[in-house]
Amino acid sequence: MGYAMPSIPAITEAAAQVSPAVLSLRALSVSFTTPAGVVQAARDVTLSVAPGECLAVVGESGSGKSQLFLAVMGLLAPNGRARGSARFGSVELLGLAPAGYDRIRGPGIGMVFQDPLTSLTPHLRIGAQIAEVGARHLQLGRPAAEARALELLRLVHINDPKRRMQQYPHELSGGMRQRVMIAIALAANPTLLIADEPTASLDVTIQAQILALLAELKRERAMALVLITHDLGVVAALADRVAVMRAGTLIEEGPVRSVLKTPRSPYTERLLRAASRLAEPPRKGARRKIAARVAAGSLLALSDVSVYFPVSRAGFGPRARLKALDGVTLELNAGESVGVVGESGAGKSTLARAALKLLSVSEGRIVWLGEAVNQLAGRALRERRRKLQMIFQDPLGSLDPRMTVGEIVAEPLRVHAPEIGRNARTARALTELARVGLGAELLDRYPHELSGGQCQRVGIARAMVLEPRVLVCDEPVSALDVLTQEQIVTLLAELIRASGVCLLFVSHNLALVQRLCERVLVLYLGRMMELAPAETLYSRPRHPYTQELLQAIPIPDPDLEPARLARGLEGEPPSPLAPPSGCVYRTRCPHAVELCASERPGFEEVGPKQYVACHRWRELVGTPPPALP
Repeated sequence: MGYAMPSIPAITEAAAQVSPAVLSLRALSVSFTTPAGVVQAARDVTLSVAPGECLAVVGESGSGKSQLFLAVMGLLAPNGRARGSARFGSVELLGLAPAGYDRIRGPGIGMVFQDPLTSLTPHLRIGAQIAEVGARHLQLGRPAAEARALELLRLVHINDPKRRMQQYPHELSGGMRQRVMIAIALAANPTLLIADEPTASLDVTIQAQILALLAELKRERAMALVLITHDLGVVAALADRVAVMRAGTLIEEGPVRSVLKTPRSPYTERLLRAASRLAEPPRKGARRKIAARVAAGSLLALSDVSVYFPVSRAGFGPRARLKALDGVTLELNAGESVGVVGESGAGKSTLARAALKLLSVSEGRIVWLGEAVNQLAGRALRERRRKLQMIFQDPLGSLDPRMTVGEIVAEPLRVHAPEIGRNARTARALTELARVGLGAELLDRYPHELSGGQCQRVGIARAMVLEPRVLVCDEPVSALDVLTQEQIVTLLAELIRASGVCLLFVSHNLALVQRLCERVLVLYLGRMMELAPAETLYSRPRHPYTQELLQAIPIPDPDLEPARLARGLEGEPPSPLAPPSGCVYRTRCPHAVELCASERPGFEEVGPKQYVACHRWRELVGTPPPALP
């Protein structure tokens, strides 16, 4: 039986409505048998998607949206069970034998998973992974399969595709890996593409590029698309219809404009309100309360800090270095929150780790609470670091799976304050858990028994139990749904106001940074592009790169987002192994001139507390800033 997509023109929305469904779910339920009993992940869900149509399935973490479509693909965990009906065309998928699924997966249905790095085979070259699909499902010989792999890399707009064919997954950026995943999913000409959170871990500019690519594929190939996401901006950009799930139940479904503009369900209204609030700056009164706590003198200072990593790679000299961070200067005061933004590879996480001396600094000076710490090591470094704590990106992966919640939160006290007895440590742990909105009933649970939002709150409680003066957050909410994001951002803002802790907040989500931070630093290929008060940067950005980032912020409005998506920044940042001369942004800048290639711009003050590294900022002052959501 063949499932190759016929070569037909793009199907209009009206035609799609009368075409037979590519995928039909009827009363589909998914459950899991656990030691604690049967857990129902999805209940009696009925949905369909037509040729050339994009169905977005949205909901918070744990709503059952991913498990629903893993059941469709026959990829449930061994303890999972699906009942009801899932028909791909005329084929019933539930109960299908493995051989039958092998004929469907690939030629019939392709799937793009959330994390491309863990989904790709690490020891196989990119070209071999794509060619394998053509060889298996299309019976292509090796030369033809490799030629098709190269063609697919061009289709998904990978630059220098011949060289990428020979690289391994870890050598590509997050955006490139996601494009490779899409190329693999398309390799056998599927009729339906299921994309599970395809942009959740990507920065705004690369996210816009991936969404534009999916829109192009849907339009030009008449391909049906199921988009699983918690980002309503992504939904507005791409979807024709939206299905909203909560706690395993389908609670609302309809055309994207109807659902996002006039939702019928109170839960959908909550999702939309949360997405809107995250894009709004905090009230002026809240900023004044935070500013009132700013004390004289910095708690954390980085002076001309650079971080180099040695590399051993063909084409680069034996002493080649990757400049992950290049001459960054930044100060944080008590009660102040500073955001660090930029694309993947900009040096954001390197800056966060360098600030806490979790990696070696190649050049520059780091000062904690007035004391230079460059030369500190061992016990002396650990003793001083207790006043500086970090919250990591992966809420579950950053917690020890063998320890209970109580042990995790109390561990910093056991290490740094051994004089405190066990009962006192437990009492402190309970206090911190209550502070982040968690009850005592979680004390004896393990991380895997918690939701993503609960895990992140445990991570915050662990960081705050030592009453730090500086809190560094490295992408702390990127893996969380919009409602949980709002809760965590609100919690962090309350902690800043209540404790006077200063916050270094690293994120690729500029809307979150706008809501939480007073100042914002923009990085590109390890260099400072712009530093300004948040209100100034978002209303009057001076650097062209900052303007591009702001234009790429997704907004949950189907009347505006598709047109904004079409204007996205093209291409990916150059390799940090071979950065452009002069201004590193010049190869993507629409305003670049010869001077930009020959001379590195200085970082100069262009307004009150606003600094920018651009040769042409004076000429561009009259250029209207981008329209912001």
